[in-house]
This record gives sequence, C-alpha cells and structure tokens, in this order.
Amino acid sequence: MSSSPAPDVLLGPADIRELAAALGVRPTKQRGQNFVIDANTVRRIVRTAEVRPEDVVVEVGPGLGSLTLGLLEAADRVTAVEIDDVLAAALPATIAARSPERADRFALVHSDAMHVTELPGPAPTALVANLPYNVAVPVLLHMLETFPSIERTLVMVQSEVADRLAAPPGSKVYGVPSVKANWYAEVKRAGAIGRNVFWPAPNVDSGLVSLVRRPEPIRTTASRREVFAVVDAAFAQRRKTLRAALAGWAGSAAAAEAALVAAGVSPQARGESLTVEEFARIAEAASSRGATPAPPKKESGQQ
Repeated sequence: MSSSPAPDVLLGPADIRELAAALGVRPTKQRGQNFVIDANTVRRIVRTAEVRPEDVVVEVGPGLGSLTLGLLEAADRVTAVEIDDVLAAALPATIAARSPERADRFALVHSDAMHVTELPGPAPTALVANLPYNVAVPVLLHMLETFPSIERTLVMVQSEVADRLAAPPGSKVYGVPSVKANWYAEVKRAGAIGRNVFWPAPNVDSGLVSLVRRPEPIRTTASRREVFAVVDAAFAQRRKTLRAALAGWAGSAAAAEAALVAAGVSPQARGESLTVEEFARIAEAASSRGATPAPPKKESGQQ
C-alpha cells in the first residue's frame, strides 16, 4: 500500500483556478471539460481504481492534472493523453512543480485519444480517467481495443452513460455501449460523484464505472467487427424483433431468421434481451452459412 499523498501535492479549488487563469484556460463544452477540484475525490478515484505500485496507468483527458498527480503517487508510472494544446503544454510543468520526485515517471502524449495507437514506455496495465462526456464511450472502446494489456479500467462518466455501460441484458438502458463494453470486460457501477467536485459544475451527475478485462476473450470464430455489426443493427431499430431488425444486415428477413435459428436465438426476441455471447453466435452463424451481411457502418458506441 502506498502512503497518502501529502496535502500540498494534490490540486485544490484555488490551485485549479489559479492555474487556469495563468494559462488563460476556460473549460469548453465542446471538449466536455469539467475539472476535478476536490482532492478527496481524486483520492477516492485512485483508491476505487485499485491502482497498484507496479501499475502503468494511462489517463485520458488529464486537464490541469488533478487526477494525474493522485495517480502518480500510487502507480509506477502514468502516461496522460491530452488533445488540448494549452493544457498539454502546461501539464509537465505542473507535475514537475507539484511532484518533482515522480516527474520522471510521467509521460505526455499530445493527441486525440481516438487516434492513439501506441504509447511510450511499458504497456499500460490500467486506464483511469475522467472522460470528456461527449466522447466517453467511443474513447473507452477504442482504448480497450487498442491496448489489450489494460487489465483494469475505472472511468468517470455522465451518470446516464455509466448506467448504460453497466446495464445487464433486459434492462431498459441496455444497448450498444453495454454489449460492446462487455465484449472486453466485466462491467459494473463503482459509485456516484457529486456535481460540486467539478469546475465548472456540470448540470448532470457523474458516475464511476469499473471494467475488469475478461481473462479469456469470448469464444467465437466471428471477428469483433462482425459481432459489433450485429449489435449495431439490432439496436438501430430496438423496438423491432431481431428477425426484422437484422433484415438489412443479413440481406433479408429470411436470412436473418436462418442465422438466428442457427444461433439458437428466437427470431422474435429483441436485441435488449441478448448477451454479448448470443450476439457473437449470431455473427458466427451468419458467417458459417456463407451469408455476406451488409458491411458495418462507422462503428458506434453512443446509442
């Protein structure tokens, strides 16, 4: 267990506002920026993420560095991915000033997280982030796909998105994010976060989501893209039966029904009742029957 960070290492409300003023930073809605200003919340996130002394943590959207400093105290090293030019330029100096003895364990990648395909240093073992709300699901799925070494993830997202990610089959909010996240990991809600720990305070509540990567991938001969194409098609018309909803994907309602029956799934079922394993069986059945489903549209995670 690492000791608690000294009080002056982490950033408080006055520090955040002072830093932002010095940099001329005004958080933008466009990038979903809401900076954490409460050190106790930072400690809680690090604790809930179960960050270990040997962990290599990747953080997306570090902002002014609130969570970064807390992660550096607990992990072996931290790599932060920041898209904002001003924030990316300022972060190394903040780390050097607040945590000089750990500064050599910090790396910055100035990029859009959706375009990151490699990271400096050892492979990441954990992802911990206060994700920008407007791109939370696509970024999360991209990072899980691109970096299979990430074993544990804890993300802070809009409460409604947290509910969707962690929803079980049959739930009203179960949908594309739920199934796709479950392809990679066991997903659960890990707590709620109040609005007053952010600057500016968002007009929505936030939630923590824990994702622990599956020890073994889902057993299927279908590719991830093939499975995700079925998922996207099933939820694009979620009120329809799968026979109808998958007709476009399969080429016809009859072809969809044949794939569903071969997969052991009722053609009258709806997407919201299926597990990720069942979606994989449908993709596999279509492939083994020699069907040539319509190519998937641009991958979606936000539905």
